[in-house]
Amino acid sequence: MKALAWIGQQRTRAIAALVLIGILIPPLGALLKPYVTEAVVGLLCIAFLRIDISAVRAYLTRPRLVVLATLWTTFAVPLLFVAGTLATGTPDASPALFQGLMLQAVASPMMAAPAFAALMGLDATLVLVTLVLSTALTPISAPFFASFLSSDLSLSPLDLGLKLFAILAGSAIAGLLLRRVMGKERIASRRDEIDGVNIIVLFVFVSAVMGEIGVEFLERPGLMLRLVALAFVVFALLVAVTYFVFRAFGPDRAFAIAMLTSQRNMGLMLAGTGGLVPNLTWLYFAVAQFPIYFSPMMLHPVAKHLKSGKDG
Repeated sequence: MKALAWIGQQRTRAIAALVLIGILIPPLGALLKPYVTEAVVGLLCIAFLRIDISAVRAYLTRPRLVVLATLWTTFAVPLLFVAGTLATGTPDASPALFQGLMLQAVASPMMAAPAFAALMGLDATLVLVTLVLSTALTPISAPFFASFLSSDLSLSPLDLGLKLFAILAGSAIAGLLLRRVMGKERIASRRDEIDGVNIIVLFVFVSAVMGEIGVEFLERPGLMLRLVALAFVVFALLVAVTYFVFRAFGPDRAFAIAMLTSQRNMGLMLAGTGGLVPNLTWLYFAVAQFPIYFSPMMLHPVAKHLKSGKDG
């Protein structure tokens, strides 16, 4: 328990370290890759374990913010990507990169987003409720945008919907049952230890995703650096635009929604395509994880500042 608490106390620094470990030790990625789904389920179970039931009731009683956030991340964000890529001529200049950007656009938020929000001291309940609603709409919205753009993506709405439902429903049942057994007070008193478990489960996910990146950097450093720069620019734009769109609801809530919106679950979209995408699309998917996993360390001071009621 002391070890878990120590890991949990590192929080944002630990998440950044996970990325470096995943890159530097590629065999870990191969070893842990079969357990990605289990890691996602584990992260969601922890999110439901820590959920604030009274806050959920409040959001469902007055659902305006959650509904707007869901519509924004599910429909408005893909439209922004469409406008941006068409304006820059990306579909003609690099169809494979365009496909990667559109995978990012149509994806629902990452299932690790509530865990990241909790680690940063943001409203994890708002993030989780929005995540569930937007994920439920993804089997409809993702194929729609893919077909509208005449993309080669071959998403199966039924299979994707069933898979998402099973993951969310199973995680909710397990997490809420565990919450009932442990009790709210015990969960609150064990924050560091639970954060430690969160980080260990994240390690499985991150290692599986980042395992082959190191080799690509050695073989094609120029291309990889350009892709990394693009990934950070896209991430920063999503955070900034979303924050200012939702600023009227309070800076801390706006920042929570901005973080949720910027963390897109591209892996789920790749699974929906059966992995049949060009190599450049795969590479963009991989480097797009960099800003996501470094964001808690980079943006935690901002979240802390906003949480204290100071709008910088």
